[in-house]
Amino acid sequence: MRTWISTAIVSGFLLAAPVAQAAKLENADKAAAAMNIEKMSFVRTVESSNAFEIESSRIAEKKASAGDIKEFARQMVADHTKAGEALKKAAKLSGDAKPELAPKHAAMLKLLDAASGDEFQALYIDMQTVAHMEAVTLFATYAKGGDDEAVKTFAEKTLPTLEMHKSHVMKLVAAH
Repeated sequence: MRTWISTAIVSGFLLAAPVAQAAKLENADKAAAAMNIEKMSFVRTVESSNAFEIESSRIAEKKASAGDIKEFARQMVADHTKAGEALKKAAKLSGDAKPELAPKHAAMLKLLDAASGDEFQALYIDMQTVAHMEAVTLFATYAKGGDDEAVKTFAEKTLPTLEMHKSHVMKLVAAH
């Protein structure tokens, strides 16, 4: 009898744990941002990241041999070009000046440019995976704690596309 009661209590806790965990996750989505991000810091980071996405994907369009990687690269060029234009409008940036690449992004492009064959494809997929994980985190953070409403709206609207890119690149990881 005692064993049955203990088993019933433990089972009850185990069954309730996912519900409690789901409630915690739902509350985390509604929580205030952990930090506030200044507009120009966000804009500079996004411009560099976006330029990296476009340039690395242009290289991939030429160097990749796998059709699914070439297709992903074409989508990255199109989507990130569109996002760059939307960012300019939201942040009220003027001119057609080419965004300055962060040293990290410039170094990554040099590595890609020097690679070829399967090494290139693996490197491109790895870089896209990291870039999209960083982008999703950055955009989600700014959407919650940014200091400019128009740029926050841009981050909110762009985030689902970045999450789709992240999901797509994870499929490339599995396939290659």
